[in-house]
Amino acid sequence: MQTPPVYSFHGGIHPPENKTQSLQLPLGHPSLPRELILPLGQHIGQASRPLVEVGTKVKKGEAVAMNNGFLSSFLHAPTSGTISAIETRPIAHPSGLSDLCIILTPDGADEWIELEPLANWKDISKTDVLAFLSEKGIIGMGGAGFPTQVKLQGAHKHTLSHFIINAAECEPYITADDMLIREKTLELVLGIEILQHIVEADNVVIGIEDNKPTAIAALQQLLRERQSSIQVAVVPTKYPSGGEKQLIKLLTDKEVPSGQYPADIGILCQNVGTCVAVYEAIQQGRPLISRFTTLTGDALKAPQNVEVLLGTPIDHLLAYADLQENKLSRLVMGGPMMGFTLDSGNVPVVKTTNCVLAATKKELPAPYPEQACIRCGMCEQACPASLLPQQLLWFSKSQELEKAEHYNLFDCIECGACSYVCPSSIPLVQYYRHTKAEIRDTREAAVKSDIAKQRFEARKARHEAEAAEKEAKRLARQGAAKPAAKKPAKPAPEKADTAAPAPAVDEAAKKAKVDLAIAKAKLKKLEKALLEAQEKEHTEEISALQTQVDEAKKDIVELEKLVASAPAAAPVAKTAAPALSDEAKKAKVDVALASTKLKKAEKQLAEDPDNQELKDKVAGFTADLKAAQETFDKLGGDVKTAPATAKPVLSDEAKKAKVDVALASTKLKKAQKQLAEDPDNAEIKAKVAGFEKDLKEAEARFAKLDSAPAVQAAPAAKPAMSDEYKKAKVDVALASTKLKKLQKQLAEDEQNSELQGKVVEFEKALKDAEARLAALEAPTAASTPSDSSSVVTPAVDEEALRKLKIDSAIAKAAVKKAEKALAKAIELGSEDKDSLEQQVNKAKARAEELEQALQNGGQATTKPAESSDNGADDAEFKERLKKQKVAAALAKAQVNKLKRQLDADPSSECLQQALAVAEQKQQEEEAKLEQLTNTQENR
Repeated sequence: MQTPPVYSFHGGIHPPENKTQSLQLPLGHPSLPRELILPLGQHIGQASRPLVEVGTKVKKGEAVAMNNGFLSSFLHAPTSGTISAIETRPIAHPSGLSDLCIILTPDGADEWIELEPLANWKDISKTDVLAFLSEKGIIGMGGAGFPTQVKLQGAHKHTLSHFIINAAECEPYITADDMLIREKTLELVLGIEILQHIVEADNVVIGIEDNKPTAIAALQQLLRERQSSIQVAVVPTKYPSGGEKQLIKLLTDKEVPSGQYPADIGILCQNVGTCVAVYEAIQQGRPLISRFTTLTGDALKAPQNVEVLLGTPIDHLLAYADLQENKLSRLVMGGPMMGFTLDSGNVPVVKTTNCVLAATKKELPAPYPEQACIRCGMCEQACPASLLPQQLLWFSKSQELEKAEHYNLFDCIECGACSYVCPSSIPLVQYYRHTKAEIRDTREAAVKSDIAKQRFEARKARHEAEAAEKEAKRLARQGAAKPAAKKPAKPAPEKADTAAPAPAVDEAAKKAKVDLAIAKAKLKKLEKALLEAQEKEHTEEISALQTQVDEAKKDIVELEKLVASAPAAAPVAKTAAPALSDEAKKAKVDVALASTKLKKAEKQLAEDPDNQELKDKVAGFTADLKAAQETFDKLGGDVKTAPATAKPVLSDEAKKAKVDVALASTKLKKAQKQLAEDPDNAEIKAKVAGFEKDLKEAEARFAKLDSAPAVQAAPAAKPAMSDEYKKAKVDVALASTKLKKLQKQLAEDEQNSELQGKVVEFEKALKDAEARLAALEAPTAASTPSDSSSVVTPAVDEEALRKLKIDSAIAKAAVKKAEKALAKAIELGSEDKDSLEQQVNKAKARAEELEQALQNGGQATTKPAESSDNGADDAEFKERLKKQKVAAALAKAQVNKLKRQLDADPSSECLQQALAVAEQKQQEEEAKLEQLTNTQENR
C-alpha cells in the first residue's frame, strides 16, 4: 500500500487537544429517553415535510418526514412508538431559536419495520442508488449536513481525480470519528468502496491526523488484508486540518478557488460517519437514525463516546455521563473552537451533533473585555483561508459591506483561529458572522425591492390601460349615441314581447365574455409561475401550480362554450323596426371598441412583427370584431331607416355642444373636489371659476342649438354616422389623450429628447386623425334617398379591402418567417427541412393569392374563412403550440443559467460544453416553435 504525499496549508494553530478524557471508557449505549424530539430541519436547505399526524403509531426505521425540495432529506423514527405532538420546540441553534419538531413517545418495544437492503447496487444505475440513499435520510455528518445525494450528483459534473475521506477530526475534545473508526473499521471501508463505485475517482485517500494511532493501525491492517487500493494519509496535528479546503490542500496541494466547490476542481470529500451510514443503508437497509457523539468536559464524571438515537434530549445524555451540576459553567454543542453555547439541555441530538462539551469555568473561562486592535498581524498569520482578518474587521465595524465581500468574507470558515490568537481579545468570528448576515439581508431586500418595483410598474401600466379603455368607451358611446326615432302611435304588442328577453341575454353574454377574459389572464399568470417553479425545481409548487393550471383550463373551456352558445340563444328580432334597438346600439358600440383595440394591436405589431404575443392579440381582436359585427348584423344593424318615420336628429353643432357640456361638468367636479381638500389654494379657486364659466357658456350654446327648429332638407332622415366616421372620432380622442399625457410628462422633464420626439409624433397623428374626421364630416344633406340607400356598399367594400390588406401583410410576414425557419433548419441539418419547404411554398402561394385579390379590388375577401371548420384540430394545435413555447422557454432559461455560471467560472470546460449543448437544444426548440407558428399563420 503506497503512502500518498502530504503537503501543508497556510496558518493554523495548536490548541490543547484534550482528547484522552473521552477515550478511557468503551462505547456507551444510553437507554431510551421519555420522548424523542425530531426537528424537521436537521440539514442545510429546506426543512422536511411531515408524513405523520398526531396519534400515528410508527415502527423503528419508518419514515416520518420526506424531503421538501431538491436540497432536503428524509427523516425516520429512531424507535417504535406513537407521535404525541408536532409542535415548535427549542433546537440546537446559536441564537437559541425554536423550530417545528415531531415528538415521538417510545413504546419500549423497539420494533423495526421490514428492512430492504439494496443488494443489486452494482447492477442498477447510479441515479437509482442516489435516490435510495436520499430515501434513507443520509446527509453529511461532519459539517453543515449537506444532503449526500445532492453532493454526489454534483460530483458527476467533473471527472474526479481524488475522493478524500475526512477522518482528521482536528477540533479539541472531539473523538467521535476516532471511536467510529475503531468500532466499525470494516463497515467504513465497505462504505468507502460503495461511494467509490458511484463517483469513480482516480484516487481514494483517507486523511487522518497522527494523534489517532489506534485507528490508523486498524485501518492499515484491514486495507492490507483486503489488498485495497484505498490509501491512508497521516497528516500532522494542526487545527483546522479537518476543514474541507484545508484537507484538500494537505493531500493534493490544490486550492479551491473563491466561490467554487471542491467538485469544480475534480475533488470530493466525505466524512467517515457518512461512509458508515451509506454502508448500513445499502447493505442492511437501515436509515440514518443514530450517530456516534462525544460526551466530554470536566463537569462530567464519566466522559465517553456514545451511540445515541437522534432526537435524544441533551439532558438525558448528561445524566447518563454523571453530570456535576455545581461544576458546569458552559454547555457547548460541538467543540470549543467552532461549537456554540446551549441555553439549556432541553434540546435534541440531531444528525450533525458530534460532541456535547460540559465545561467548567477553568476549561472555558469568560472572554476578556475587547480592546483596541494593535495591528500585530497574528490573525493574518493564523488564518487558514489566507484572508486579511484585520481589514475584514474594519469593514465589518464600519458597515462597508461591499468592501468586506470584495475581500472574500464568505471564504471565512469561522474556525476561530484568528480570535484564538488575538492579544486584544477581539471576537473576530462574531463580527464576521454578523456582517455575513447583514450582506444576506441586503441581498434579499434588493431582490424584494426589484420584485416590488416590477409589480408597481405593472400595476401602473394596467391602470393606465384601463383608464384609456374607459375613455375610449365613453367617447365611443358619445359618438354612437343617437336619439331613437319616433315610435308608431300604436305599436304592436307582440313586438315588445319578442324584444323583452334580449337585454338579459345580452347581459349574460357580456358577463360570460368578461369572465372568460379574467380566466385567460389568470391562466397566463399561473403558467408563468409554473415555468418559474420548474426552473427552480420546486417540486411541491410545481404540483400545486399544475393542478391550478388544469382547473383554469377547464374553466376557460366551459366559458368559451358559454360565450359561443350565447349569440345562438339570443332571440333575434327581425322585424322591420324604424330605428335600432338598444341591443343593436350596444352591439354597434362593441364593434367600435373591438375595431379600436384591433387597430392599436396592429400598430404595435407593425413596430414589432416577430412578437408572437401581439400576433395572438391581433388574431383574438379580429375574432372579437367579427363576432361583434355578426351580432350587430343579427340584431338589425343592416336595416335601413324608414324615411317616413324619421325624426329630425341633432345637428353636429348641437352634438359637439352637448359633449362640451359633459366635459366642462366633469372638469368642474374634479376641480371642486380638489378645492374641498385644499380650500385655501388660489390656483384651484381660479380653475373652479373658469370651469363654471365654461360650463355656463356650453350649456347656453347647447340650449340654443337644441331649441332651434330641426331642418329637414329632404323627406329622408339624416344618414347615420358611418363606422369610418366613428373610428375617426375615436382616433382623434385617443391621440388627444396620449398627446396631453406626453405634454404633461414633458413639462416635468423638458430636457428629455425622447419625450419631445414622441410629442411631435403624436401631434402629427392628431392632425392626421382630425383631417380624416373633417373629410368624413363633409355635408351629405344633398344626398337623395336613392343615394343614401347605396352608401352602405362602399363602406362595406372599404372594410373588406382593409381586412384584405391586413391578411396580405400577415401572409407576407409568414413567408419571411417560414423562409427564416427553413434556413435555420438547413443550417442545423434538421429532419424537418422537407415539411418547412412545403410550408414556405404554401405561405408564398397564400401571399400571392391575397396580393392578387388586393390588386383586383378585394374580390377574394371571403377566402380566409375557409379554415373555420376544424375546431377540434385547432384546439389540439394550440395545445401543441403552448407546450412548444414552454419547451423553448425552458431551453432559453437553461442557457441563461449556464451563462451566469460560466461568467463566474470562465475557465470551466465542462460548463462551456454544457452551454454549447444547451444552445444547440435552444436553437432546435426555437426552430420547432417557429415552424408551429408559421403553420398557425398559414392555417
